[in-house]
Amino acid sequence: MNGYVNTGLGEIQIDTSVLAKYAGSSAVECFGVVGMASISMKDGLVKLLRRDNLTHGVGVTLNDNKITIDLHIIVSYGVSISAVAENLISNVKYKIEEFAGIEVAKINVFVEGVRVID
Repeated sequence: MNGYVNTGLGEIQIDTSVLAKYAGSSAVECFGVVGMASISMKDGLVKLLRRDNLTHGVGVTLNDNKITIDLHIIVSYGVSISAVAENLISNVKYKIEEFAGIEVAKINVFVEGVRVID
């Protein structure tokens, strides 16, 4: 599914995979986020994703030209999860709305794990 933005000159179509990659890269820049997470369907193990696989930890859906984003993250040990989630939602919402010009209706944050970082 794709998002559409109407301008005076025509229509712009935005693929959800582009939005997912932008949301994933915006998410990993936030304080307390170690990285995006991928869950193995086979054994249920959570895996930290590399920077080139950020879209696997992000789900983007578009309904009525509004975006819903699911972020599966791994947080660093010792941080306030609620503070990290609030900061994450605020930053990703702002960046996606500025980037795409489409309203973000909801951002769901799923904390899949905690990692100790040196």
